[in-house]
Amino acid sequence: MSKPYFETVKSFADVAIIEDGVETESFLEASDGLVKLFDLLGSGVFGFVQADIRGNIGGVRSRYQNASASSITLENLVRSETLTEEHRHATGCLIRLTRGLMFLCKALQHMQDDPSVELHVCFKRSYDEVLRHHHTFVVRSLAAVAVRAVPYRRDFIARISQGGDREKFDAELRRWLTGLDIIVKRLKNFIEEGRYGRV
Repeated sequence: MSKPYFETVKSFADVAIIEDGVETESFLEASDGLVKLFDLLGSGVFGFVQADIRGNIGGVRSRYQNASASSITLENLVRSETLTEEHRHATGCLIRLTRGLMFLCKALQHMQDDPSVELHVCFKRSYDEVLRHHHTFVVRSLAAVAVRAVPYRRDFIARISQGGDREKFDAELRRWLTGLDIIVKRLKNFIEEGRYGRV
């Protein structure tokens, strides 16, 4: 039997938030783990979101690797790129990554908050709240198809928990989501208040 998902990846609850902001390296590690969660949705569901998240992680990581001294936190990464680069690629990647993380966070929060609702409803609510207004009609149509292909709640939970204790799973998911929620709200506020873009 495989280990439960949350025992195999870095939790967003463990990402350090220091005085200057969200610590870049641990954030990237937790984000890499999140990409694996989409695999558990099965059959390429939200493959376009997963590919977008993976590409945006790569853009932020590239800036971090090339300017690590000025990119210890995500906030400093954005500030330093704004001062030194005409084309702010990593900043754009962080904005889109924050959107993708908010989408998944809200979908799973809906799942936890309303145990009677199927997973596709949770993802539809989240899509409408977070991503819909950023997408064209064509992308919205693809998203509608993807939402309908989300597995049943019980199947998804079985894939993530790998047969582990349900109470432990619920506690770990809540911890993971609380950490992620704190980070995405903080980043959204920083990005929008600093006029770096719109999440």
